[in-house]
Amino acid sequence: MLVSGIAVLRPPGILSPRQGFAWMIVNMDVLKVIFIVLEVLLLFNVLIFAHELGHFLAAKWRGLKVERFAIWFGKPLWKKNIGGVEYILGTIPAGGYVSLPQMAPMEVLEGKADQPREELPPVSALDKIIVAFAGPLFSFGLAIAFALIVWAVGRPVSQSESTTVVGFVETNSPAERAGIKVGDRIVAVDGKPVSKFGGMGDSITWRIVRSEDKVIPIVVERNGERLLLEAEPRKEKTHFWQRASLRQILIEPAYTPVVSKMEKNSPALFAGLKAGDEVHEVGGNKIYHLVGLINHIQKAGTNAITLTIRRDSEFKHVTLSPEIVEIPGEGKKPLIGVTEWSGIIRIVHPGVFEQIHASVDAMVSTFGALFSRKSDIKPQHLSGAVKIMNIYYVLFKSEQGWRLALWFSVIMNVNLAILNLLPIPVLDGGHILLAIVEGIRRRPVSIRILQALQTSCAVIIIGYMLYIAFYDVQELPWNRKADKRPEIKFSPKLGPPPAQP
Repeated sequence: MLVSGIAVLRPPGILSPRQGFAWMIVNMDVLKVIFIVLEVLLLFNVLIFAHELGHFLAAKWRGLKVERFAIWFGKPLWKKNIGGVEYILGTIPAGGYVSLPQMAPMEVLEGKADQPREELPPVSALDKIIVAFAGPLFSFGLAIAFALIVWAVGRPVSQSESTTVVGFVETNSPAERAGIKVGDRIVAVDGKPVSKFGGMGDSITWRIVRSEDKVIPIVVERNGERLLLEAEPRKEKTHFWQRASLRQILIEPAYTPVVSKMEKNSPALFAGLKAGDEVHEVGGNKIYHLVGLINHIQKAGTNAITLTIRRDSEFKHVTLSPEIVEIPGEGKKPLIGVTEWSGIIRIVHPGVFEQIHASVDAMVSTFGALFSRKSDIKPQHLSGAVKIMNIYYVLFKSEQGWRLALWFSVIMNVNLAILNLLPIPVLDGGHILLAIVEGIRRRPVSIRILQALQTSCAVIIIGYMLYIAFYDVQELPWNRKADKRPEIKFSPKLGPPPAQP
């Protein structure tokens, strides 16, 4: 459909200059989306391929019969027989498999075996364990490989992710009622220390979500003094077909607003602001969040305000007067004309062990929450293939997308390795468990019992994957209208604006 859409567009040679420019912008956007999608598919396939390659190579090494090597499930998009092995690329991006008829049969996913199982020579329990364990081992090895790359090239970390300082407290929120204020540094949540705002592990967000009591004790540091406050978290109401919301106290991390883009004829442009300027103060008041800066602008009206900015490691003062502008659908408001803001990003180089440990800890914490009777985190809150691919898409869209995608791939491969070691038939851990039982009994598990276990577990897992996909699809950004900024026009100014870098 995208190819057809491009084909019917007229070439720029027969358009006006303005139409030709618009034509190029549209096509660049389409090509960018296609390129990002291809990047996501490539990286996602690398994760699956490495895992299944482990099974494949181990099976070849131990002399097992390999019938099929498939990436993704469903009707084949492509298949080819090479050396007696059928290689397949499926249509459902939800995993892959290597068909090994001498292991536990998997007709539910793989189809009937080409050769009757009883005609194949038996393999030892040890061989089965080695082949089953090779998949998670290769996933773990790929996680280490990605972690080495991340250590070398670095990972972008935003100021808002790594801080523990509160930048915004919503009015009438659990945080405000508890007495939390902008500028407070949170030291501990629910009796546990915190070192960052977002993410898993010892983060403020995770400690709040993971809490189980009616009231969450929160220790903050304010003016050199530590205070113990208590917040009663709340959960937003959702429809029965949506994921249940998790605990929150409605605070946001502190960060320094950074100018990204300014509007034509805007006060900011003519005052000499430049892309990359960090706004630290307004009228001598420290800025902890973009909302704080906007509030100062709204209170000033058209009166002059002085911004303290940092540019090229030097602090400067810029004075400007907001202008009353008509915003479609919102009425008239005083604005300075900065239409896009960002935050401070730094590149860190976490060690390989640090990355692996954080990924394992995130998995352990998640399982702990899932198996806790008082926890709000349920199986519906896990992410499936649709959500994971959407995360990759969002990461690749950002300026440092390739670095973030590499870092996320470390987490994904560790998850893939650990999840597949769960002792559930169909998964690698289930094959290992069955092989251990076979070794202890000194004879294979009954084929009827084996088929019943495999079929029932396969149906349950496929059903769960569809269940998760149902929630994942709802959270995709289908409506792009909300992303479009309303057109804002400032009055013409005399003379050209200051030169921009």
